[in-house]
Amino acid sequence: MRRLRSSTVVLGGMGVLAATITSCGSEPDKRCVDPLTQETLPSYECKSGGSGGTGRYYYGGSVSKGKASGGSFDKSAVDRGGFGCSGSSGG
Repeated sequence: MRRLRSSTVVLGGMGVLAATITSCGSEPDKRCVDPLTQETLPSYECKSGGSGGTGRYYYGGSVSKGKASGGSFDKSAVDRGGFGCSGSSGG
């Protein structure tokens, strides 16, 4: 019984480590948004080269009542960060 418990702890720790590694330096959340109204749109509205294409990708932030806020249309302006990650600034 004791051995099973230690295996569970090791596996749980590996999951936390994997989440930490993948969150550091990963892409910020992005969603398709109408640039004028900030309303979220289907992803095909942000695809280039197709018909429609009225939306733009909005990075970071959150969505409340169908509207995005707290992020940016500029991907480089959004710092994903994460546990154990150090931010970097370009000049």
